[in-house]
Amino acid sequence: MLSKSSTYAIRAVLFLSLNSDDEKKYNPKSIAEIIDIPAPFLAKTLQELTKRNIISSRKGRNGGFYLTDADRQNSMISIVAAIDGLEKFQGCSLGLPVCDSENPCPIHHLVSPLRNKLVGELTNKTIASFSKEIKEGHTHLF
Repeated sequence: MLSKSSTYAIRAVLFLSLNSDDEKKYNPKSIAEIIDIPAPFLAKTLQELTKRNIISSRKGRNGGFYLTDADRQNSMISIVAAIDGLEKFQGCSLGLPVCDSENPCPIHHLVSPLRNKLVGELTNKTIASFSKEIKEGHTHLF
């Protein structure tokens, strides 16, 4: 349900949430190497997330990307919205022009609950809450 762009962005943001702060910043190339994603793509993604105030950056000699405590309070859905928009969660999974609970496509009743749960979780959980799950060993990033 999430695009490759969104999954890369989420992975990068969670990496930064776990490893960065105002004193420790990362450049896109080092993040890309650590989490194994394309560096040129990541640089553009991180710039977009910074522009949308989801993550922070500082230019210059000791610059790079990082997360502040305030950044960590952003919802996970804000990352997806910044990268892909939320339209994909509203349209028909088969691409039909008309699809809703009254006029469903063949997979509407299967996909709709999953989509609603995913959007709900990403809306209600913060970057910090996902990071906490990783730190506590309930989930993993690598």
